[in-house]
Formats: sequence, structure tokens, C-alpha cells
Amino acid sequence: MPNDYLQRINAAIDLILNNLDQPLPLDTVADAAGFSPFHFHRVFKAMQGETLLEFTQRVRLERAITKMTHAPTRPLADIAAECGFGSQSDFSRSFKKRFGVAPSGFDVGAYREQKRHEWKSIVADEEHIHQLQGLPPGANPDGFTARIRELPARRVAYVRVHDPYRPDVVPNACERLVAWAEERGLADGQWLGYMWEDPEVTDTKLCRYDAAVEAERFTPDGEVCSHTFPPMLIAQVDISGPIDVEVRALDWLFKTWLPKSGYVPAPQPAFEAWHGPPFAHGIEHFELSIQLPIESAKNWRS
Repeated sequence: MPNDYLQRINAAIDLILNNLDQPLPLDTVADAAGFSPFHFHRVFKAMQGETLLEFTQRVRLERAITKMTHAPTRPLADIAAECGFGSQSDFSRSFKKRFGVAPSGFDVGAYREQKRHEWKSIVADEEHIHQLQGLPPGANPDGFTARIRELPARRVAYVRVHDPYRPDVVPNACERLVAWAEERGLADGQWLGYMWEDPEVTDTKLCRYDAAVEAERFTPDGEVCSHTFPPMLIAQVDISGPIDVEVRALDWLFKTWLPKSGYVPAPQPAFEAWHGPPFAHGIEHFELSIQLPIESAKNWRS
């Protein structure tokens, strides 16, 4: 597909992901992409492999699973409303159609464990799979600490990578974006990587990773798109080491720190905030901060 189509479909996807709790008429989404509704349907399906309805329904259900993970006592009616379903019965029907069981009988832990096993088998061979071993709740052998920060709104230039666990596709996308940024004098901005989906919830082939750099003034060009994130509260964990350190940091953040913190994940992706350009130390050693957008758990209990 032409690069301008890529930018336009990504704009539609970003609109959907930022407004999952709202009804989004076809005309509104098509308008965000600059297509007529008829042509938008065809182009979206050709580029995403899903119709707009299939895509929207899937990501709403996956967000519901995330909410069920981190707020297991939250009423399903509230989760249904927060994920854009018209009623709890509509949510239950859609959930059962996709997962074969009603949400009230769904084993979130077993589902996530199965997805993690699938993810591990895809991204690592037998020699290295031990690096992705899960860290049990309460364990913190690396001495991770989290600090709370408030971030202002930030605009980013990004390159989106589909099916990002394929070999080299993310480093290659970062390399292209670094070259683009250097040509425009933007390479000194904060470098970020973020994925809207959780591989413990979403099939890895349907995940998307965005390589990004903070930049206020630029014009989207070719595969480089634009997105603006709102101000947000984050929990930040600084890491230095190989991939297994990042995996343990994420496990500690979600399994140990988050349940005791009084916070829950906000409806924004978690970020890798690189210390310098991405992969400056190769693919064997990472220098970065994990930034998890959070909000008060009271917001989910009110």
C-alpha cells in the first residue's frame, strides 16, 4: 500500500485505540483516515487483515481482559462500559463468541500463562528461553524500584511495526527512524518504543510496536506518522542489562509493585524510554526506562 495510505490507516487506528470507551461511527473513523466510508472499509481490511468491526471488537475485548487482570473484583458491567460495549449482556455475548466462555467464568490467569508460553516459544530458542522465565509475585532479585512521575503531553514521530517479534524488524525500523530524524535535526529527542497490545493477551502476529522519537515540529513523511499523547502519570523503572532484566522488571512492576501501589494501568501503552538512541548498545544490552501509565485505583472503584 502507498505510504500515505499507511499514515491514514494508522491515524484511524490511533483514534480507535484512544477512544475504545466511546461509540465510533464508521463515518467518524473513515473521516480520520481521509477516506469515504466505502473505500475505507476495503483499504482497512486489505491493510489490517480484519474488518473495522472485527478489529474494534477484538481490541475492546482484549482491553477488557487487561482490566479483569488488574481489577479482578471490578463489576463486569463497569468493565463493559469502559471498553465501549452498550451493555453487560452485549459484552458477555461478544466475549463468549470469541473465547468460548462467559467473562464470569473466564480463567484470566490460565489464559495469560498460555499466551506467555506461546510468546516465549516464538521469541527465543531453547538455548535462550530461560531468559524469559517469569518472575513470581513478591520476588525482586534485581532490586528494582519504581518512581512516580508526571509527564506533559508529548508529540512523537513513529514507525509502526506489525508482528514485531519477527527477527530484526524492530531494530530495522528504529534504524530507519533514526536516519529520518538525523536528516531533520530531530535525533536529540527522547527515543521511545511502545506497543498497544500485551502479548500475554493478544496473539503476537496481531501486536504492533511503534518505534518513536519525541518531536514537536515535523511533517509526517513516508512511513513516519504522528501521534500526540496526553499528559500522564507514570511509574518508571530504570534498567540496564540484557532482555531478561527487562522481562523481570516488567513482571515485578505488574505482579509485585502494581497490586500494592494503589494504582492501576491507565489506557495508554507502556513505554520503553531509551537512554540515547534505540539499540545504541546492540540487541544484547539495553539501557532504558520502563514507563507505565497509571491512574488511581479509586477511579475503578467509584
